[in-house]
Amino acid sequence: MSSGDSKAIISNQPGIHENLADIVNKHLQHPFQKPISAHTQQAFDEVNQKVLAFTGPIILDSCCGVGQSTRILAKQNPDALVIGVDKSDNRIKRNVEDHWQVDNYQLVRADLNDFYRLVDEANWPIAKHYILYPNPWPKSKHVQRRWHGSAVFPYILKVADNIELRSNWRLYLEEFQMAAKMCGFKGQIGLVNDEEPLTPFEAKYLASGQQCWQLLLKKSSD
Repeated sequence: MSSGDSKAIISNQPGIHENLADIVNKHLQHPFQKPISAHTQQAFDEVNQKVLAFTGPIILDSCCGVGQSTRILAKQNPDALVIGVDKSDNRIKRNVEDHWQVDNYQLVRADLNDFYRLVDEANWPIAKHYILYPNPWPKSKHVQRRWHGSAVFPYILKVADNIELRSNWRLYLEEFQMAAKMCGFKGQIGLVNDEEPLTPFEAKYLASGQQCWQLLLKKSSD
């Protein structure tokens, strides 16, 4: 999922969706039963071998697009293995210039609706999970296409105790924060103030004068 362009988000939804709590509760009570796609199973099996052989922390970069964020996170975390996942083979293969000088990352083409469940089943030791600028699906009727309104949302929270989301639509983060709170996560929203944009979308948003927000979530130990 990607945000599409650098335009500001326009939505017919003035606040947190009125049905969000009911939607989340429904997905918590009824596990996602969609069959795992063959190509995602194969992609997971290949990268899983690398994870099993690695002894350091694992960082998951969901919706990684062209993989810029994956490479930057790998450079910032040299002791970690950073795994970037995107559904588009074209995006993953687009940004292949060898100027990052890092090799502690892996880009994977997979359907995250399936990939998250496989990661949960394999119990990967993920130190941090990034979801950067997912498609906001801003129309109210599309709330269940947002990650926090989707059937796979409980698995997103299962794979890591530390999650960072970024968006140029604060309401998306407010909804995710509320949904995660229902599942025992605490977090706060603040402005992104990195010197180096993590993604091309982040660079475009900031260049156009938009504010970019981040939500930092941690599973409560209470």
